Order: sequence, then structure tokens, then C-alpha cells
Amino acid sequence: MKAIVVTDQAAGTAGMTLAERPEPPAAINDVIVQIHASGFVPTELEWPSTWADRAGRDKTPSIPGHELAGVVTALGYGTTGLSVGQRVFGLADWHRDGTLAEYVAIEARNLAPLPGDVDFAVGASLPISGLTAWQGLFQHGRLQAGQTVLAHGAAGAVGTMVTQLAREAGAYVIGTGRTADREKALDFGAHEFVDLDNDALQDVGDVDLVFDVIGGDVQRRSAALIKAGGTLVSIVGPVEARPADGLAVDFVVEADRAELGEIVQRVRDGRLRTNIDDVASFDDAVGALNPTTRRNGKTVIRVRP
Repeated sequence: MKAIVVTDQAAGTAGMTLAERPEPPAAINDVIVQIHASGFVPTELEWPSTWADRAGRDKTPSIPGHELAGVVTALGYGTTGLSVGQRVFGLADWHRDGTLAEYVAIEARNLAPLPGDVDFAVGASLPISGLTAWQGLFQHGRLQAGQTVLAHGAAGAVGTMVTQLAREAGAYVIGTGRTADREKALDFGAHEFVDLDNDALQDVGDVDLVFDVIGGDVQRRSAALIKAGGTLVSIVGPVEARPADGLAVDFVVEADRAELGEIVQRVRDGRLRTNIDDVASFDDAVGALNPTTRRNGKTVIRVRP
């Protein structure tokens, strides 16, 4: 099968090549998915799990990508809940070969049915961004209607999901970003926008929940804004700044079939819009994953035309 592979961590995305790799076998509780579209997060090539297995052994050449949409072609021993020919989407295991390939072996529990009226490219754009926003807001942030959310990176792939889901839940959303992000952040539902280059973050006032995708000084200044009992949720590693009288949580997103179902249903009925910046063919994938300009949304690779 054709796959995007990486062998040199120092080279980053510039080290990607399109190569022939053996088709994966299905282990116990796995399915084989013929991939129609794959999502990619640029920071994957900084993750230890891209380069080593759970025992710490080198696994290069590695196939990156963890978001997928496709069709089940085979079931491993003991696999239940899915069937051959079923359309699915989901989130592949961090330590196994990924989804920038024609086929992937993946645990069935990491997949959810993809309705027939949802395009494969849309399905592949949802798992990491959608689940990250969902789990950060509702599982870790315990968001309630009437609360105020400070959503950093509000024009990005995760931030636009955070904004929409928080607003649907009845929260007041203050988005942040660069000057050029204002219109997009407001278009995706932010009630207000803070330009981190030119506006004073402290003027936001007290908030119940900070959803941090930036870290560093922005995180430290944001922690000071959190009300008593509020929460700082971070996806950029261990929290460096904690609210004086609240919680700080850093987490890594997990696959969840029920949550994927909630997310895709919102897409189907118009409550949730995807934020796809570029859809590229598999043959053009290496170039698309090495953009020369800043991207403010998902890059999706259409593996099958």
C-alpha cells in the first residue's frame, strides 16, 4: 500500500515521503479500514509516540496521522460492534502506525459509524479537534450554562470547535488570537474577540473556564483571570500556571465512540461547522503538509479520490 512515512525526527514534516509499505494485519479486536480521508496535526512529529512504541523501541519508518474516515474491510478475531463494508471515522492509537496510508489496523472501540450523508473529508477533520474540545469543556472543564469561557486560538481547528460547543451549551465565549483571526473567530460564534498582539488580556475580567492551546506567558496571564472554583484546561503539556482558587488540568484527547457520535450528529443537523483549511490528494500530501503560509484550520488528505 502507499503511505506517508517519516524516518528522521529532526527533519519534521520536511522529511515526509510517499512510500510503499506492507498492508497491516488485524490483531485481536482490530478492524482494517480502507482509508478515504486522513487528518493530520503538525505537532505529531514532536510526539515521542510517533517515533517509538510503548516499550520505547524505535518504530521508524513511522506512518503519521491519527484521524481517519473510511470503510471497514476486515475484522480481527473477537471484534464486535462493527461490520465489513461499514463507513467509520475515528482516532487511531498514538503508538501504532497512523492514517496517512491506504489502510490502517485500528481497535474497533476507537471508531464510530460515519453517516452516509457526511463526506469522508469532513469525518476525518473531526476526531482530534472535536473530541479535544468536547472533553476539555465538558469532562475536564465541567462547563455549565451561563458560564464564561476564554477560548485561546479561537480561529484554529480546536478553537472553532471549542467556541461552537461552548456557545451551544449556553456559555459566553471570548475568543483570542492574532489580529487577522478576529473575523473568523466571530464568524464561528465568539461573542467577543481579544487580539493578543494589541489588546490587554486582563481587560477581559473574570472567567469560569480558560481553554488554553498556547501555553507560556498567555497561560500565566490567563490563570489570573479565573474565578474561584473555575478551571484552566490545557492541551499544551503540564500546566505552568495555576489559578489561585481553582483547578488546572492538562490532558491528552482519547477516542470515544459515543462522543464522536454526538459530534457528527451536530455536524449533520447544522449545529457544528467544520474548520477545514485545505483538502489535498494523496499524491500532493507531502506538499500540503508542508505549507508555506499559516494555516487556521485542518489539513485533510483525501487518500481515495
